[in-house]
Amino acid sequence: MKFTYVKESKVGLKRSNNEDAIGIYEVDGGLLTIVCDGLGGNNAGEIASSLSVEVIYNNFRDSGEQDYLKKIKDSIEAANKSIKEESSKHDKYDGMATTAEILFIKEKTAYWGHVGDSRIYNLKNGKLKQLTKDHSLIQKLIDDGYLTLNQAETHPNKNIIMRALGDSDSVEIDLSKLKLVPSDDHKFLVCTDGVTNVINQDELEKLINNKDKDNISKNLTSLIEKRGAPDNFSFVLIESCAK
Repeated sequence: MKFTYVKESKVGLKRSNNEDAIGIYEVDGGLLTIVCDGLGGNNAGEIASSLSVEVIYNNFRDSGEQDYLKKIKDSIEAANKSIKEESSKHDKYDGMATTAEILFIKEKTAYWGHVGDSRIYNLKNGKLKQLTKDHSLIQKLIDDGYLTLNQAETHPNKNIIMRALGDSDSVEIDLSKLKLVPSDDHKFLVCTDGVTNVINQDELEKLINNKDKDNISKNLTSLIEKRGAPDNFSFVLIESCAK
């Protein structure tokens, strides 16, 4: 299976700088996608996100590890260590942190690692599924039965996350993989919460079902900005181009 992609990363209409960072690389015979969202409430979120993309890519590329989930885990841990080290060297970087989404697609398997509230989705034969689970206060309140999904959409504390790179010396990482059947049509969306805070899953499914990925990118961007783009927003859309 081969994959093509489109990407976008823009400053939100209410932000002065973009704290998101994305990287897409052909490495080890597969496609590696990294999306990070520097936390706006901390110092130098843009430094944390760009540093994470750089360290994750370099570590993944240079590692001799053959287990790709272990490779992703090691790369995220290396990024967390680098953020903590930079924070300790420079007062202006103290407290910086970032989310991290890593998706590696090779042959007939997609591997991913996840920390924070950015997300990875898979559209399989027209049906969209969220592969990751937010590490956020809102998600915990939903899991514990204190909030419904409808209540969560307008909750004032949607921006509080429970895990991020840079928060502590160790980081808990969600890891998983998905076998891909060549006869199925697949698309993957990796995005920050600047996308999902203004577009719900049903809307995303309809948008991503467009046959032209460039149109999907334009329509996603247009809808986000039409709804005020209160945060920076970044996304990578990946689709299978051959069976």
